Amino acid sequence: MTSRVISGSLINRATVASPFASSLRVASIAFGVALTAAAAQFTMPLPFTAVPFALTPMAVLLVGAALGSRLGALSQVAYLMAGLIGLQVFAPSAVLPPGAARLVGPTAGFLLAYPVAAFVTGWLSERGWDRHYLTSAAAMLAGLTVIYTGGALWYTATVSHSLSTTLATSVLPFAGFDVAKIVITAAILPQIWRVVGPRS
Repeated sequence: MTSRVISGSLINRATVASPFASSLRVASIAFGVALTAAAAQFTMPLPFTAVPFALTPMAVLLVGAALGSRLGALSQVAYLMAGLIGLQVFAPSAVLPPGAARLVGPTAGFLLAYPVAAFVTGWLSERGWDRHYLTSAAAMLAGLTVIYTGGALWYTATVSHSLSTTLATSVLPFAGFDVAKIVITAAILPQIWRVVGPRS
């Protein structure tokens, strides 16, 4: 059975029916929401685009890889729901709409892609991609591609109306930084699994 590390604890899938395991899964989702929301606060607006520079994508990918496909995706759905009801979980911005309106604003495509990106990264991690550095980086790169694709399609349809303009203002300026962050972040999970032991 597969085990996951959540805040220093192991979750065994065989105990999914137990009250303790259920509570731990809820706590894991809450942890994913909190990590994503915290990362969103480290943001920097850019003068040439409505898309801010933020650490959120890396948190999404790390949460997906650590929690697995289902819990990772659920944590990001919960994150979006928290923003939908008005909690201050999205990146602070003077130009982007607040609260629920953020989910139909210029960056909505990036946000709505978070659950899918977490699922994809988690699905690959469940198949052992997070046990080695290069495959861990590849899993996160796959998730990042999902985020960029969702964001670019939405931004093109609602703001720029030109894919080339979208790529020039909302994808390419961020790609190098996000790939660099993946290079660093991808080293974390293999080290964790080495410490806690292999998952069966």
